Amino acid sequence: MQRILLFLYSIRAFLLFIILETLAIWLVTSYNSPQGAVFFNSSNFITGKFLNTKEGFTSYFELASANDALAQKNAELLKQLDQLSHPADSVHIPLDSTLESRYNFKAAKVINNSIRLNQNHITLNKGAKDGIKAGMGVFNEQGIVGRVKGVSNNFASVISLLHTDLLISSKIKSTDVFGSTQWDGKLSNKAKLKYVPRHVKVQAGDTVITSGYNAVFPEGLLVGTIDEVKPGTETNYLDITIKLAVNFSQLTYVYLVENNREAELDSLQDSLDIVNEQ
Repeated sequence: MQRILLFLYSIRAFLLFIILETLAIWLVTSYNSPQGAVFFNSSNFITGKFLNTKEGFTSYFELASANDALAQKNAELLKQLDQLSHPADSVHIPLDSTLESRYNFKAAKVINNSIRLNQNHITLNKGAKDGIKAGMGVFNEQGIVGRVKGVSNNFASVISLLHTDLLISSKIKSTDVFGSTQWDGKLSNKAKLKYVPRHVKVQAGDTVITSGYNAVFPEGLLVGTIDEVKPGTETNYLDITIKLAVNFSQLTYVYLVENNREAELDSLQDSLDIVNEQ
């Protein structure tokens, strides 16, 4: 304590100067309107700058939780949109069974992803406890991503569209001609649209979307655009290359879609030995 008092005594002149300066500034700004306005505006500017910097710094660390909340909200909106959408040739009857949405949507974050293998997989931060199930389709705001292969309690493994064994039932939007999208194991932004007959007129730039012919993806989700068309050399089908809509090297958040009637459809097709593309 004695050392503190001695230190304060040694700088008594400086402390007196600070006190007198503070008193002088207070008297000037309190009893002179122009100087008071300048001081007030300057202090507000400095305080505002400090608070703005502080807010930007803290907001940066809150981006992850904000993105999670936005992704969940978008999944809810997708479900509401599906509930409000009815085919043009259908009649809406206000019964409980008909009000049930055909699809459920959920959101998840990508925590692991590969693009350099022939059979690439993606890992999500949601699992069985979040309602994620094997067989659910996966997409994002750009287009089709893949399909859920397996789940644990907290995580899910997804077969990427960049997987040589995965086929996605697709169609050319302008003509409704359908085929199957399959990755050929080469470029991460290109795939093949298979089984389109050679007599079909196809042009580069045509949009390819999901066909809705399976129990996984709704109709109309973007797959990509046709990049190149060649006549098939050994088959009766065209050799069509698609430029994929999704940038698989920058996956962050994805949506998962579940068809509420998938089990019923699969049961019927299994009983008839019908092979269904995914």
